[in-house]
Amino acid sequence: MGNAAHRIRLGMVGGGQGAFIGAVHRIAARIDDQYELVAGALSSDPARAGASAQELGISSERSYASYEEMALAESKRPDGIEAVAIVTPNHLHGAAARAFLAAGIHVICDKPLTTTVSEAEQLVEAVQQSGKIFVLTHNYSGYPMIRQAREMVANGDLGDIRVVQAEYAQDWLTERSELSGNKQAEWRTDPKRSGAGGAIGDIGTHAYHLAGFVSGLEAEAVLAQLTSFVEGRALDDDVQIMLRYKGGARGMLWASQVAVGNENGLKLRVYGSKGGLEWSQSDPNYLWFTRFGEPKQLITRGGAGAGASAARVTRIPGGHPEGYLEGFATIYTEAARAIRAARNGEKPDAAVLYPTVEDGLEGMRFIEASVASSKAGNVWTNLR
Repeated sequence: MGNAAHRIRLGMVGGGQGAFIGAVHRIAARIDDQYELVAGALSSDPARAGASAQELGISSERSYASYEEMALAESKRPDGIEAVAIVTPNHLHGAAARAFLAAGIHVICDKPLTTTVSEAEQLVEAVQQSGKIFVLTHNYSGYPMIRQAREMVANGDLGDIRVVQAEYAQDWLTERSELSGNKQAEWRTDPKRSGAGGAIGDIGTHAYHLAGFVSGLEAEAVLAQLTSFVEGRALDDDVQIMLRYKGGARGMLWASQVAVGNENGLKLRVYGSKGGLEWSQSDPNYLWFTRFGEPKQLITRGGAGAGASAARVTRIPGGHPEGYLEGFATIYTEAARAIRAARNGEKPDAAVLYPTVEDGLEGMRFIEASVASSKAGNVWTNLR
């Protein structure tokens, strides 16, 4: 889809040696041959940053000790980066993003957006003032059958939406692994780096975003119970939430990282007055659709029942599974289309679709309202 002359020059903040999500972002950026990684501030440790850059083929002169230095230096280069991927712990997202936006560089940022609503609001303002592209990597919205589900809801195939159920269950924090040297667990359970939410920020925001992305609904209030089951853990590891949507629809969301037997159990169910949809990330190439009073129908990625929205982000024929990395790559490729349009002073094609900074602000409102609801004794709390 791309070549060396047209690849977008990409930098990365975070994601050095031992960082899971950094490698995922790099793979996603290269799947459709849209980007070239040329610069990085890959670690707060200078030695690790340099070693990481060398492993990735980044020249030593473009391996930086800090994101501030990187933003300034790259903005002055004739061959400087056009976009940056921010893959640090949550507490650094906002400041790093603002530095690159101020330098005139597009931003692709991991979720959640920031650690507070107020900082998220500041970032929304910074994006608007900069005029730059900002993409939030809620990668599950890139799956073809999620695009199919969204299209079906928008087309009225389900009728008026009544019920939305989202769940995201894992078991990797069943024990207090943050004390055993697991770096991923360490920062995700640390309020200073993760923010006010644990499981709710790490995976609950994915489920929440997916529910809104597919249903098209806007949540107005939550009633939440956040629990830390593992003794001594400062942040929640299990979240059970009721949602009230504008227009009268109701929702339920469960996110847990102590649900033994679940590896990455993201599921979504949407029910309307005419029909229902069911999707599971563990079997992402299939979408179940039922019209009321009729047999359940299986829609497959690349199959006869799939529409234009799914086909647009499908890479290979049906029967060959596409999954996590390809969904992530879709977000990066949608970002590339928007960045290329911006190169020419144009708007991207109307079909280009990716999570925005406003989606990130919505996610932070969800986290803060849920934390407040739980602390107040599980009471209905408005998001706005």
